[in-house]
Amino acid sequence: MKAIVVGLGVQGQKRRKFAGSDYVVSVDPINKEAEYRSVEDVPLSSYDTALVCIPDEPKVEVLTYLLKNGKHVLVEKPLWASDDQQIEKLEQLAHDKGVVCYTAYNHRFEPHYVRMRDLVASGELGTIYRCRMFYGNGTARLARESGWRDQGAGVLPDLGSHMLDTAKFWFGDLGEDFHVVSADCFENRAPDHVVLASQTTIPKLEFEMTLLSWRNHFTCDVFAERGSAHILSLCKWGPSTFIHRTRVLPAGRPPEEAVTLVQDDPTWALEYAHFRTLCESGTVTDLSNDLWLNRLLRKLGQAAQREATV
Repeated sequence: MKAIVVGLGVQGQKRRKFAGSDYVVSVDPINKEAEYRSVEDVPLSSYDTALVCIPDEPKVEVLTYLLKNGKHVLVEKPLWASDDQQIEKLEQLAHDKGVVCYTAYNHRFEPHYVRMRDLVASGELGTIYRCRMFYGNGTARLARESGWRDQGAGVLPDLGSHMLDTAKFWFGDLGEDFHVVSADCFENRAPDHVVLASQTTIPKLEFEMTLLSWRNHFTCDVFAERGSAHILSLCKWGPSTFIHRTRVLPAGRPPEEAVTLVQDDPTWALEYAHFRTLCESGTVTDLSNDLWLNRLLRKLGQAAQREATV
């Protein structure tokens, strides 16, 4: 593959690194390190794949251009659009041109996320009652000083999209019965601390996300009929620990298995390899997950903004 990077910010530089010898050139209207200022300026004959790492607003327009010209696309999450039809048109374009349009949720390749998925799928936990997640970083000031991040629903599309996608990765279809428990603008114009919950999903879900966690952190607790499972931190912030506890009846201290990883973040390389395989195998694009997330994030984003201004 011959890949260009569109948007040479933090994410774009990571994508360039892990594209390795596939990388050709980059596009960025501001970063002088990039060879081109607009994707339309890049000769179409010089690449077959684009790694798109840009703000949400122009994504549909840029992806439309690339797909129309028969280019495979990896786009950073979330694939935001103002309505469902825009995403449906992108999917149809990818089908018509026989190319892959893939939305990157690199946390699906986090080792303990995969371990959780496999444990849930094994049935060993029995009925899953409840899952709660906390995802926090300390980027409030960086968001405030950004030209585009401190607007709209703030932390919700950024971290909330990861958490919703993760829940679907682990538990399957969840429907759209989620609501905003609280949303606050403590240091930012847009919401910088949001709590979501579900009402009728199985399992019940609760997500807390914030830009005000001065040490980056992730935790997850899954409570179930025959035990529980827990994740403490991510590999990029390591050490990262997975704990599986087996319930003791009628009550008592449960035996537990714990796996702790101390390693560099493997998700970027693994995801790029996965994307490359999709392109090489001619996988048919399916944006149904993006449609679900987009509808949900639009609804929850509007609610979070109303809640934060009350």
